[in-house]
Amino acid sequence: MNNQTVISIFNTANEAQQAVQNLEQAGFKLDFVDVAHREAANQGMGRTSDDSIGGFFSSLFGGEDNDDARNYLAAAKRGSSVVTVHVDSADQSQRAARILDEAGAVDVDGGMNANADKQPNANASNHAPNNQSGDAMQKAQVIEEKLQVGKRTEQTGGVRLRSRIVEKPVEASVRLREEHVTVQRNPVNRPATEADFKAFKEGEIEITERAERAVVAKEAHVVEEVSLGKKVTEHEKVIHDTVRNTEVEVEQIPSKKKLAKADAAY
Repeated sequence: MNNQTVISIFNTANEAQQAVQNLEQAGFKLDFVDVAHREAANQGMGRTSDDSIGGFFSSLFGGEDNDDARNYLAAAKRGSSVVTVHVDSADQSQRAARILDEAGAVDVDGGMNANADKQPNANASNHAPNNQSGDAMQKAQVIEEKLQVGKRTEQTGGVRLRSRIVEKPVEASVRLREEHVTVQRNPVNRPATEADFKAFKEGEIEITERAERAVVAKEAHVVEEVSLGKKVTEHEKVIHDTVRNTEVEVEQIPSKKKLAKADAAY
C-alpha cells in the first residue's frame, strides 16, 4: 500500500470547512482528514504554533532545507487553515487534490512571488503528496495502445413499393338482338263469309317490340402479389492500422567517484 498525504492551505476557515464537506460527499472518510485553523492554534501559543507547523512540514518533506517545506511553511503563516488528507493510492490523491482545488485552495508556489497578497488561481501545485512507504520513487509509465474493432449498422440502400391506379382503354364485343313490328297490307276481293261478319266489329290488336341492351359491369381479380424481404450475408474484413506503445530504456548512471577517477587519469 502506497500511503500519501495531500495538504492544502486556505485563506479562510469557512473555505477549509467547505472543502472538508466536499471531501466527505465524495466518499472520503473524515477519520483520515485533519483541519488545523491558524487562529485557534495561535491563541496562547505565540511562536510555538509556527515551530510546530514548521516541524510538521520539515518531517513531511525530509528536512528544513527542502524548498517545498519552506514554501508550505510560508503559505501556512499567510493562510488561515490547513487541510490534510491521508490516502492510500495515487488515484485518491488526485481526486482529493481536485476537490481541494475546487474549494479554493491557495497556490503555494504562486504565493511566494511579488503578488503574494493576491490569491492565485488554484492548480495541481497547491498540494503536497508525501510518500510515507519508504524511499521516494520515480516512475516511468509504459503506455501501450490496443486496437479495438467494433461494428455499427448504417443504411446502405433499400427498396420501396408504391402502388398507384392506372387507367387504360379496353373494348369488348357483344351481339344484341332487337324486335321490329312489320305491317303488311294485302288487297283481297272475295265475298264476306259468316266468320267475316263475326269479326266485323270494333277492336284492337297489339304487338310489342323488344330489344337487347349492353349491360357493363366490372369485377376485380388479384393477378399478382409483390412482397419485400431481406437476406443476410456475412463477409470478413481485415482492418489495417497502427498502434503505439512506450518503450522504457534502463541506463545505469556511473557514480561521481568513478567519473572523478576517469578525469584524473587524463
